Amino acid sequence: MFSSSVGLMTAPPPGSTDRPRVLVREPIADAGLELLKSRFDVVEDGESDLASIIGEFDAIVVRSATTLDAGLIERATRLKIIGRAGVGVDNVDVDAATRRGIVVANAAESTVDSAAEHAIALLLALARNVPQAHAALTSGHWDRQRFTGIELAGKTLGVLGLGRIGRQVARRALGLGMRVVAYDPFVAEERFRDLGVESAASLDQVYADSDVITLHLPLNDETRGLLGASAFERMKDGVRIVNAARGGLVDERALAEAIRSRKVAGAALDVFETEPYDGPLLELPQVVVTPHLAGSTTEAQDRAGVVIAEQVAAALAGEVVRTAVNIAAIDPRELEVVGPFVPLAARLGRLAMALAAAWPSRITVAVHGPLSDHGTWLLTVAALNGAFQGRIDEAVNEVNAPLIAAERGIEVSEHRYAAAQHYTNLVRVVVTAGGEDVDVAGTTVGPEHRLFLAGALGFFIDIELGPHMAFLSYDDVPGVIGKVGTIFGEAGVNIANMAVSRTTEGGKALMAFSIDSAAPPELVERIEASGFDDVTFIDLG
Repeated sequence: MFSSSVGLMTAPPPGSTDRPRVLVREPIADAGLELLKSRFDVVEDGESDLASIIGEFDAIVVRSATTLDAGLIERATRLKIIGRAGVGVDNVDVDAATRRGIVVANAAESTVDSAAEHAIALLLALARNVPQAHAALTSGHWDRQRFTGIELAGKTLGVLGLGRIGRQVARRALGLGMRVVAYDPFVAEERFRDLGVESAASLDQVYADSDVITLHLPLNDETRGLLGASAFERMKDGVRIVNAARGGLVDERALAEAIRSRKVAGAALDVFETEPYDGPLLELPQVVVTPHLAGSTTEAQDRAGVVIAEQVAAALAGEVVRTAVNIAAIDPRELEVVGPFVPLAARLGRLAMALAAAWPSRITVAVHGPLSDHGTWLLTVAALNGAFQGRIDEAVNEVNAPLIAAERGIEVSEHRYAAAQHYTNLVRVVVTAGGEDVDVAGTTVGPEHRLFLAGALGFFIDIELGPHMAFLSYDDVPGVIGKVGTIFGEAGVNIANMAVSRTTEGGKALMAFSIDSAAPPELVERIEASGFDDVTFIDLG
């Protein structure tokens, strides 16, 4: 027997004065701030000691100046989402947040155009010595010869990282008449061809071919210090470097030395390992620098504020966060199709785990029908979330459920099938425990997407999944339904819906029903003592 509730993140009921609290640690666009204030209790505070107040909030919005490390996240006992109003989340310990079940979201798309344009601006300024010439002229020096530059047309631009920003930089560089070579092992060859960009087989190929190299990579253990002394040695003499991505990608001391030795002709940098930057690169006339301005346009900041406010609102309402970095992203069009099945998958996961006799070794999610053509990973995560609710002594949600499965040695698999027998779409969750499979299946019905159980424990059965459910398996003999009804009636518990299925006449049968209130202990004890093969009461929330 098992009873508890499904724990998806939800907002307080309408009319509740206990509204979620949101800490806006750094300024965001007015439109985003107003959106948050219309739904939540918002505190704008960039001065207080964060460690002493973070435990009071359900959400926090930051930009780049606030660092949320593991220690701070440990104190954030109420936190459900960290919203970074900008690109990247280098200032957030994502692993620590994931372990706590906290969504981490950013507004990556909001600054794509701004960042790409700034990279091109740096590229042009570097090629033509624009800042140096401007500074000389405003100081009273007219020196045309000193600032002779190079043409970009016909030169080769090496792009490291062909993500959203890298692609936009490549397009703009092609418009300048450059040859573009890019390295990104995670991008399909078709994407390179569509862009008109040459695919490099290795970093060394980019280093050998490029007159200018521009970086558009995330900062992680594999990319930190990527452009160091060894990399510079493998590049063309006179190469130029552009970095408007992440400061830690470049070994700044090695770059300064490469410029002094004339191996590198110059560099244009918007980002630095430590900011504000005050280092040797500022002393070199071949270097163009800006103070982390790539995303700093009015349009980008407005978009970032609104996007992150929308994602915070979604998280606090228990909805899918589209820009989460510790949950796989999903296209809004995909979400429109898959979204109604998410609560179904969570309840099926919860039910399958309750019906299983032991801790599972494997959880399988199978999707049948046209639904299988869409982002069904979301259903798998929802099923895991449902399965673990109330089963372990830590908070579980869609963020950390896959991590919990991996840590507890549970194999997770997903299958897709084009056809769904008897239904348009069907979701199945199979929990394998003690060598036995517990298989439950369900679908949604009607424009309200009501959640229906379609099968359980090898029986076809058709019943709407209510908040309080009971499942009884027994020998198919006369009088059982009446006996159950009498027991429930005497306990004062009303049966809302009931369905019965059997294998063969006189064989095994399954009775499933929803009840209007949780079963009291004396009712459960009386049912369990009434000769059924198995009895399961479950609260699905």
